[in-house]
Amino acid sequence: MKNKTGRARAEVKEPGLDRQAMLAIYRNMVLSRRIDDKQIQLKRQNKIFFQIAGAGHEAVLTAAGLVLKPGHDWFYAYYRDMALMLQLGMTPKEIQMEALGCAADPNSGGRQMPSHWGHPRLHVVSKSSCTGTQYLQALGCSHAGRYISLVKECRERALQVESDEITYVSGGEGSTSEGEFWEALNTACNLKLPLLFMIEDNKYAISVPVEVQTAGGTIKALVKDWPNLRYEELDGCDPLESYRVLSDVVGEMRRRREGPALIQAHVVRPYSHSLSDDERLYKPERERQEEAKRDPIVRFEKVLFEEGFADAAFLARMRESIDQEVNEATEKAMAEALPTPDTLFHFVYSPDVDPTAQTFASEPQLEGDPKTMVDLLNACLRDEMARDPRIVIFGEDVADASRDQYLDEVKGKGGVFKVTHNLQRLYGRERVFNSPLAEANIIGRAIGMATRGLKPVVEIQFLDYLWPAFMQVRNELSILRWRSNNGFACPVVVRVASGGYLGGGAPYHSQSGEVFFTHTPGLRVVMPATALDANGLLRTAIRCEDPVLFLDHKHLYRQTYKKSPYPGPDYSIRFGKARRIQEGSDLTLVTYGATVERSLRAARQAGEESGTSVEILDLRSLSPFDWDAIEASVKKTGKALVVHEDCLSFGFGAELAALIADRLFEYLDGPVRRVGATDTFCAYQPILEEATLPQIHHIHAAIVDLAKY
Repeated sequence: MKNKTGRARAEVKEPGLDRQAMLAIYRNMVLSRRIDDKQIQLKRQNKIFFQIAGAGHEAVLTAAGLVLKPGHDWFYAYYRDMALMLQLGMTPKEIQMEALGCAADPNSGGRQMPSHWGHPRLHVVSKSSCTGTQYLQALGCSHAGRYISLVKECRERALQVESDEITYVSGGEGSTSEGEFWEALNTACNLKLPLLFMIEDNKYAISVPVEVQTAGGTIKALVKDWPNLRYEELDGCDPLESYRVLSDVVGEMRRRREGPALIQAHVVRPYSHSLSDDERLYKPERERQEEAKRDPIVRFEKVLFEEGFADAAFLARMRESIDQEVNEATEKAMAEALPTPDTLFHFVYSPDVDPTAQTFASEPQLEGDPKTMVDLLNACLRDEMARDPRIVIFGEDVADASRDQYLDEVKGKGGVFKVTHNLQRLYGRERVFNSPLAEANIIGRAIGMATRGLKPVVEIQFLDYLWPAFMQVRNELSILRWRSNNGFACPVVVRVASGGYLGGGAPYHSQSGEVFFTHTPGLRVVMPATALDANGLLRTAIRCEDPVLFLDHKHLYRQTYKKSPYPGPDYSIRFGKARRIQEGSDLTLVTYGATVERSLRAARQAGEESGTSVEILDLRSLSPFDWDAIEASVKKTGKALVVHEDCLSFGFGAELAALIADRLFEYLDGPVRRVGATDTFCAYQPILEEATLPQIHHIHAAIVDLAKY
C-alpha cells in the first residue's frame, strides 16, 4: 500500500507501530497538551495555584513510556514529564487532583505543586522541586536493584526486583549544571548500572540559555566519550525517531546490563517556563516562531496525513473527544475532597514504628571487659548486619580495603576512626564499600536505596563536610515520606563524626551544628555521650523507620570514662528519653554530648565548694528530646542551666531556654541561663580552641552564679 507521497508506508512506520499505535501516540501527546491548557485555564480562574507545562516535550516522553514498563522499571521524572506519566498509566483525573491539591491525589495528597510526580503503583518516585537532586536518588535506586538481585535474603523479605529492570531519571539541560548530575553519571558509569538519563534539552533553564549553562552550548562534547556510557542524541520532537532510538537503547540495556545510557533529546518549550514566567521578556518573537515550527504535535499530524493514517476530520474528532475527557476528568477531580488541617501532621514520621515507644527500651545484658564508644558502635553494626541483610554501609574510607586482593596483606582501614573496621571482611564488598569523595553522592544514593527497601547506614567522615549534602538532607531525606503522603520512605541512618575538644581540630574538623538538623522536621537527631548509649541508640536508629542523623562525638570515641561492657545484640534505647546523670535539688543542668562529663565535673566542684546540689540531665536524643524530664526536674529545682558545645547564639540551648521560660515561668526562681561556645570559629591552636569551647570553669561559674538567686 502506498502513501500520498508514493513511498511504501514501511519506510516511515517504525517496527511494531501500526495505525492503531500511531494514533495512540498522537492521542497521548494531545492529551498531555490539553491537560496543560486546562490547567492554565484553571490557574487563571484561581482554581489552582501553580502551573508548569510539559508542552513541547510530549513526543520523546510518549516514546519513553512505550518502551519502559510501569510497575517494573523505576522512574524519577521531572516536572515536564506529563506525557510520560499518561503513557505509564497515570490518569487525567489523578493529574488534575494533584493540580487541585485533593486529598486523594496519589502524587502527594495535596502537599506538592502540580507536576511533581509520584505514584507508588507505577514505581514513580516522588520528585521535589529541587533541580538535580533526583539524579543521585535514581542512582541509589538502580544500585539497590542490583544489590537485591544478588542477595537472596533480600528477595526472601519480599523486596521487589526484576532481572531486566531499568531506572529512568530525567531533567532539563539546565539541571546538568548541577554537580549532582555529574556525580550520578560518574558513579553510574563506574558501577555499570542500568540507569537511563533523559536530558530534555529545550535550550532554556527559565530565562538562561544553554550556552550560558554549558561549555559549547551542549553537553554532547562533555559526555559522549565517557567510559561505559552509551550516548544518543535525537530529535525529541519526532516521536518515531525517539521511539526507534529508545527501543534500541532500552533493549540493549535490558539484555547486556553493562552501564547507563544518556539520551539528549532536543525539544522545544512553546509555553513559558511556568505561569510565573513570561518568556516574551527574554525570547524574541522570531525565535518563538522558529520553535513553533518544531511543535511535535503539529509535525506528527503531518506525518499521519502523509502516511494515510488519518485525515483532518478524524483528528478533529479525536481532539474533541480528548477535550471532553479532560473536562470530565477535571470535573471529577473538582468533586474530590480537599485535605483537612488535621492531616497536616500525618506522615512527618513513620506511622508504624515509633522509636520513642517502650518497645525500644530494654535492659543491657552486660558481658566482657569494658569497651570504648568506637568498639560498641562497631559491635552494634556487626550485630545488626548479621540480623538484617538489607543493611548496607558506605561512605568515605569505611571499607577495610576497596581492593579485595589486599585484604590478606593489610589490617584494613574501616573508617578514619575505625568504627566500621572488619565489617567488609565479615560481610563482603557488596554490603560495605567506599563511596566517591562526594557527600551528596552518599546521602542521595542512600535515599534511593532506602526507597527500594534497603537500610543504608552511611558515614559522613566529619560533620564539617556534610554541607555539600545538606540539600539532600533537608529537602529530600527528611521530607520524602511526608511529601509523598506515605507513598515512599527513606529510613536512612547517617552517622557523622562531630564536635571539637580535639586539640588541633581547627575550623574544619571541630564543628557541631546540630541545630541545623533539629530544626528539620522529619529527621531524628541523636547524640550519645557514653559507649553504652551509643550502642543502644544506634540500634534504635537502625531498627526505626525514620531517617536518623546519628552524631558520634569524636572526642568521646575512646575516652576511658565512657567505656561499657558489651550489652548484647538486642539492647536498644528509645529516643526522646533523657538519662539522669545525678540527682539534685538546687538547679537543673541540661546538656548532651561532650559537655556531659564537663558539666558533671563542674557540678561536683560546685557541690564540694558550696554544697550546691545540681541535677544533670543528658538528653541523648535531641529530636525528639525529653521535655517531660526537663519539666519535672525544673519544677523540682526552680532553676535551669543549659550547656552545649555549639555557638551560644541561636543554638539548641536557646530553644530549650525559651521553652522553659515560656512553659515553666511560675516555677522559676532565677533566670534560665545558657553556656555555649563563643560565636566564632574553632582554631587550630589548642589555646584558642580552649577559649572557644565551653570548659569546666565556664560551667562552674554559671552554676555558682545561678545558685545565688
